[in-house]
Amino acid sequence: MDDVSYLDAEAVFAALSPAEAVSALRETLAGGFDPSDDIPRTVTDISAGNMIFMPSEFGQWVGVKLVGVSTGNAERGLPRILGQYLMYEASTLRLRTVIDGAALTTLRTPAVSVAAVLPALSRFPDPVKVVIFGAGPQGIGHADTIRAELDVAEAVFVVRSPDRVGDEVRDRGRVLAAGSEEANEALRDADIVVAATTARTPLFDADLVRPGAVVLACGSHDPHARELPAELFARSEVVVEDLDTALREAGDVVLAITDGALDADTIVTMKQVSTGEVTLDADRTLIFKGSGMSWEDLAVAAKLVETVDRGER
Repeated sequence: MDDVSYLDAEAVFAALSPAEAVSALRETLAGGFDPSDDIPRTVTDISAGNMIFMPSEFGQWVGVKLVGVSTGNAERGLPRILGQYLMYEASTLRLRTVIDGAALTTLRTPAVSVAAVLPALSRFPDPVKVVIFGAGPQGIGHADTIRAELDVAEAVFVVRSPDRVGDEVRDRGRVLAAGSEEANEALRDADIVVAATTARTPLFDADLVRPGAVVLACGSHDPHARELPAELFARSEVVVEDLDTALREAGDVVLAITDGALDADTIVTMKQVSTGEVTLDADRTLIFKGSGMSWEDLAVAAKLVETVDRGER
């Protein structure tokens, strides 16, 4: 095991910027990888929450993320998500690197959201106004990744308990209480809306989102939970990572279809958008629903390991 390296959270964020993570995902799609060929993840319920097993393979790498999601960790002062990512040589299956799984997830999830809709973000010629529901690692990560790609005029974090939000969030933008008139007004003005929460029911009313806004939802991979109202899907273009995955795991999509607000045949994939196969209408609201796929972790992890191996960081 002496030849196995370990990248902790500090090393992960030092080695790869949010913009580089976005590029790694887009390069993987441009290189011919099809997310529909990815290996489905396995989620197993256990007493503390659930365990997730996420393997993938392409190029010279095989990667596996092992993640534990504990619903009670917040009360213990621990992160809700803990895990490790294992990188193997594809030809020999020799373990090369172990990566902090929570840090990798924090880096890749907002990178997926931005990579999925990056060509459409040119619809905003002026500095953008961003509203983020949730002030956890993914809310912060989305703020940083959007700033890496766009000029941001203002970022607003909408949370249930503003008094519990620390300086790490306040340094990035205003903090408003969910359901307040201030929060609703910020939402009406937003160019980009991010939903990065553990909510199981819609966070806001559809009529608060202006036509042409971009909505990024990444809070869950549970087919029975949703952050967005079905009515919003009825007037929006919808992008997902992979159609089969979305129909299996993305509650926002599954429930909108069940409610009759969305036709599965109209959904497009991030590969179609990223490669230019589909051009989105700048006048229509755009929704990207991500639930997380194994190939995304591997794409970012491969770029991370290659950067470290070259001694660039």
